[in-house]
Amino acid sequence: MKLFDVYPLYDITPVKAVGSRLWDAQGKEYLDLYGGHAVISIGHSHPHYVQRLTEQLNQIGFYSNAVKMPLQEELAYKLGELSGYSDYALFLSNSGAEANENALKMASFHTGRKKVLVLKNSFHGRTSLAVAATDNPKIVAPVNEAEFIHFLPINDEQALSEAMDESVCAVMLEGIQGVGGIHVPSASYLQKVRSLCDQFGSVLILDEVQSGYGRSGYFFAHQHANIKPDIITIAKGMGNGFPVAGTLLSPKFQAKHGMLGTTFGGNYLASAAGLAVLEVIKEENLIQHAAELGSYTMEQLQGISGISEVRGMGLMIGISLPYSSAALRKNLLMEHCIFTGSASDPNTLRLLPALNVSKADIDTFLNALKSELMKGQTS
Repeated sequence: MKLFDVYPLYDITPVKAVGSRLWDAQGKEYLDLYGGHAVISIGHSHPHYVQRLTEQLNQIGFYSNAVKMPLQEELAYKLGELSGYSDYALFLSNSGAEANENALKMASFHTGRKKVLVLKNSFHGRTSLAVAATDNPKIVAPVNEAEFIHFLPINDEQALSEAMDESVCAVMLEGIQGVGGIHVPSASYLQKVRSLCDQFGSVLILDEVQSGYGRSGYFFAHQHANIKPDIITIAKGMGNGFPVAGTLLSPKFQAKHGMLGTTFGGNYLASAAGLAVLEVIKEENLIQHAAELGSYTMEQLQGISGISEVRGMGLMIGISLPYSSAALRKNLLMEHCIFTGSASDPNTLRLLPALNVSKADIDTFLNALKSELMKGQTS
């Protein structure tokens, strides 16, 4: 048997990783400023993370959700405490797509409706409803098509107002659009969404899968607008590489046995990984670090000639160029040994480093970027 070939791969085989550094099979060192799609939140192989998982693996690694697991309750408590959502309930799963599927299901259970409003350039996952709510026809199969999902332009309050009525089940949007190219919904837009959802009895879902867990300089990116969604979805940085995700539900949602379920979600190892991440974020004050270093990075980028626009918050940054970023991204990796990310917008380069990345590492990137852009201007 061979692998189903769906991933375009670089000819690099990482075999070791510590902090924001990777080493390949030949011993070559790389600076990781992408974290495997914003997954690495507290750095590769963080000692506390390794210890938490190792100790748990030596006790019990898995049993189903048919038995009590105090680790899950501890995870929910610490997540509520750090995020400011202590009165919400947590349903654990394995991936961002699952978290979003569960969010949409709960919204529909609650309202009895099915019409969903989402944003253009959105990405919410690759499964059934999640991919239907994703603005990329190339990955939506005929069986995924849903006529009740409607796409709106980001930050267009008039288009939003015209689309809202009593038939809308939910409005779902990302705290910061990630795959779409790092587009930030404005505070006034988020407040308008909240107000209209209240007016029409619709559910507000914030997809914080990529933008959550301190990456924006807030625990959740939407918190810059001082709003509270009805449902929040999380994954990626939640487990620092271990598959774990969650759907946070406001007190308005009533749980019933059997309405949601998962085999692997919130297992012993997933909960241990999730706890380790929260403990490190709190102990090392990584949310403030992300805010401060993110501001520094964006200020420096805005002063570099050849960049069209810098977008983002905290350590979720999009660098827009007047041309495709593909060659630049490849040169940064092959010539400077720096991992960065692409976006559905071909002109955008994404930075999604670990929250504890150092200023020195950011400066290394900035110098490499200046060097490459200078080459482009003189060639």
